[in-house]
Amino acid sequence: MKRLIALFLKYKIILLTALKPLGFWGAGAIAFIDSSSIPVPMDLIIAGYAWADKPHFYLYILMAAVGSSLGGLIPYYLGRAGGELFLLKRIERERYEQLRDRFEKQEFLALMIPSMLPPPTPWKLFVFGAGVFEMRTLNFMLAVFVGRLIRFSVEVLLVIRYGPQIVTVIGEIAHRHLAALITVLGIIIVLLALFALRKGMRKRQTAQG
Repeated sequence: MKRLIALFLKYKIILLTALKPLGFWGAGAIAFIDSSSIPVPMDLIIAGYAWADKPHFYLYILMAAVGSSLGGLIPYYLGRAGGELFLLKRIERERYEQLRDRFEKQEFLALMIPSMLPPPTPWKLFVFGAGVFEMRTLNFMLAVFVGRLIRFSVEVLLVIRYGPQIVTVIGEIAHRHLAALITVLGIIIVLLALFALRKGMRKRQTAQG
């Protein structure tokens, strides 16, 4: 096991070293790899890119968001292909249908918000769930793109203002308060869902009136 871990880390280092000189194209490729399979410190990488090339920081943000939305299609399609059977082995059918109904009501926000949050947010679980509950592919990609665009934009602007070390500070805070972070995430999704439901009910009442 230790040998496998060592080989994995060695492969990741070689891969990152090869892609980093490619500029914003490298940022997109690294984001694709991070979202699809091999986790990498995306926040530190994007911060380093932006700090080294401040006039073109927006290109790194854009390409990283695009790479994430494309890379996320891999776990998304895995969830779509066999995720339902995986979940049904672990939860009852009634519970599964309740989760599916809740997700379908606010699927865009349910994926966009986790895409905005830094590690250790279990982002791939949300992506897998989006596939299981058959979220439309275009909506999936747009939700990830918007969420990542917001996340990387905020991080890069903070880096330009305070320096690359701010990314480490944010990561440490998020790691220490993971439970609170997930709780806040759940509350935000519930509040947004209630807001959307009320808005929908008002539109129906207006149409009927």
